[in-house]
Amino acid sequence: MTQFLHTMIRVSDPDATIRFFELIGLKEVRRNESEKGRFTLIFLAAPGQEGIAEVELTHNWDPEAYSGGRNFGHLAYRVENIYETCQRLADAGVTINRPPRDGHMAFVRSPDGISVELLQDGVLPPQEPWSSMPNTGAW
Repeated sequence: MTQFLHTMIRVSDPDATIRFFELIGLKEVRRNESEKGRFTLIFLAAPGQEGIAEVELTHNWDPEAYSGGRNFGHLAYRVENIYETCQRLADAGVTINRPPRDGHMAFVRSPDGISVELLQDGVLPPQEPWSSMPNTGAW
């Protein structure tokens, strides 16, 4: 039997990245630091998804710029209300790259440029200002 455990992304600012994912609804579930390896692993999960579907944030202590294939394509999360989630993110200064015009899907980026897809379970009716908002960047 195959079971999804986690997705790993490399991050340059763990605190900023944790704050970003907390806005979506994830919480830190555990942390491992390796003095010898000079890295920290921080695992995040949505409530009730601990040990099932987690994101592993890898922070290498020695500075390194991540680009191209060194980080990840995108993560996807089902959210309870896509409009409320996008508003919470926008209020915190996060750019909504692909607004939830259809009441179903949006794309945002983490502080390290990781694309995060937000999906509504089902479709909500169009709601302003989201339904007329243009895309603001690549997603």
